[in-house]
Amino acid sequence: QLQAFGGGLVQAGGSLRVSCAASGRPFSNYAMGWFRQAPGKERECVAAITRSGGSTYYTRSVKGRFTISRDNAKNTVYLQMNSLEPEGTAVYYCAAARGVGLITLASGMDYWGKGTLVTVSS
Repeated sequence: QLQAFGGGLVQAGGSLRVSCAASGRPFSNYAMGWFRQAPGKERECVAAITRSGGSTYYTRSVKGRFTISRDNAKNTVYLQMNSLEPEGTAVYYCAAARGVGLITLASGMDYWGKGTLVTVSS
């Protein structure tokens, strides 16, 4: 089970950190990803991280502004979002995959959290 939290309303240029707590399965056995879906748009992978946390992926639009990290001892994955833009308004989902490496396709994820809404005002 995955539970995302930490979303909210933030002004453009501000920062927010969303977290995702996992339970029920050995967390370190899963690659993790953060996805977002804005109204009328497809779900996209924002960031991904390998099981160990040794490798990360970011979609081009967030590189240099977002940071994904994980704490396997706490069964938690984080997404630190800086310099937020109104285009970042979306529901943010965390997802887990049994696969090895970086998993960036929604179809490759095995488990999904319910999502947390991030609203960036201009």
